[in-house]
Amino acid sequence: MVFSGITFLIYFLPPLLLLYHLLPKAARQPLLLAASLLFYAWGEPKYLVLMVVSILMNYVFGLLMGKARAVGIPERTLKLHLGIMVALDLSLLIFFKYTDMFLHWGNVIFHTKTPLLDLALPIGISFYTFQALSYVIDVYRGNVSPQRNLMKFALYISMFPQLIAGPIVRYADLEPQLTLRDVSSSELMDGLAGFAKGLIKKVLLANAFGAMFELVKGAPGPVSLASAWLGAIAFTLQIYFDFSGYSDMAISLGHLFGYTFPENFDHPYTAVSVTDFWRKWHISLGTWFREYVYIPLGGNRVGTLRHIFNLLAVWMLTGLWHGAAFNFLLWGLYYGIWLILEKYLILPGLGGNASEKNRRKIAGAGNTATAATATAAGERGRLISVIGRLYTIPVIIIGWVLFAFTDPAELGSYLLSMVGAGGLADHFSLTVFLQYAVMLALGILCSTRLPGKLYNGLKKNRPVILAILLLIGVILSVAAITYDSYNPFLYFRF
Repeated sequence: MVFSGITFLIYFLPPLLLLYHLLPKAARQPLLLAASLLFYAWGEPKYLVLMVVSILMNYVFGLLMGKARAVGIPERTLKLHLGIMVALDLSLLIFFKYTDMFLHWGNVIFHTKTPLLDLALPIGISFYTFQALSYVIDVYRGNVSPQRNLMKFALYISMFPQLIAGPIVRYADLEPQLTLRDVSSSELMDGLAGFAKGLIKKVLLANAFGAMFELVKGAPGPVSLASAWLGAIAFTLQIYFDFSGYSDMAISLGHLFGYTFPENFDHPYTAVSVTDFWRKWHISLGTWFREYVYIPLGGNRVGTLRHIFNLLAVWMLTGLWHGAAFNFLLWGLYYGIWLILEKYLILPGLGGNASEKNRRKIAGAGNTATAATATAAGERGRLISVIGRLYTIPVIIIGWVLFAFTDPAELGSYLLSMVGAGGLADHFSLTVFLQYAVMLALGILCSTRLPGKLYNGLKKNRPVILAILLLIGVILSVAAITYDSYNPFLYFRF
């Protein structure tokens, strides 16, 4: 259990931030490292040892790999050393996250009764393990030099803003920032504003939609089609505002301490295809799997069958990364199949997605016939976008239902309700809709680009009004955290 929201917002972050900027630059990184280790150890000191072991293992490997390359050790030997280090990193993750899954399926297959270990999952282990792997792989590839300063390397692995739930920061991206530097006043203001925005998304939006989903799940008797889809839409909005809100806070906290983390979301529910959705959702995880799994497997520069295998392998691993339950594997397989269908059937059948940039370039060439062709291409592209959105949103909603239920019986029952097994509608569905109609409209609106445009417009032209609105949002969020016991964070479990 990490700091509670109020403890973090009042007793941890403000004193740390004040002390960090009052201290000489040379003392800032040691302070931030100590604060990060305290943050992780709060409530789970035994798992701090696990993180320290991971830090030391990967730090020593980096130094040994650097020396091995310097003396000209054969490539085959270097690959063997890398394989051993990757296996060690993954062994920690697999032991704590997947041992009970293996034992459970072993009992099912072999009709045994081996007791489960019931190990508590170390918070954030999936995230910091992937960060450590990015370091050792990039050192092996020669993309980065081994980090000789243990404190800097430990800070890379344990930095508290993005430690618990990302974004996953590759060492190559953070390495230039692991130096002593000042934090500008604009960075501080952007950090404070961005943190407030993320807090509002998490507490005022995600929690409300989470409560709506729990209300539908807990309904007595069969769930009607209307209720099931209302609940599914609620969870779809909850997980977006929950995770993107935390990512906003993590990235903004980085700004407050002088670090820039990669963006993790780009309005994914505006996607025009499932492929486009996964370019916009959890960007850092997608980038990691592309760089360290998909491309090494051959990516799309292989034959059709091998490409299909690569996609399925990556997406099944993506599902398992999220959890050691059957539904996560099913969720990964579901998206792998959809991406294959889009790649080889759906998008080619629609004529592909013409480039808007190329259409503008052709239209500006001065040739009337060419411009007419470009106009037709533009209309066709818009039609493809409309069709893409019409099937993409339901695909995403159903995908989140697969993600939400770890119990196969509950999942099957809910999916049946979504196709009308419990009736089309009832008084309960009408009550839920009327109760949350305004929130649903607000959530859908806030998942588009419009709020971002309004935010940027106020930031440029009415900064005082923006500051007042954010302050009101923060006050309401703190009040909600204080007086409402329902404050889950979905990605803590991963």
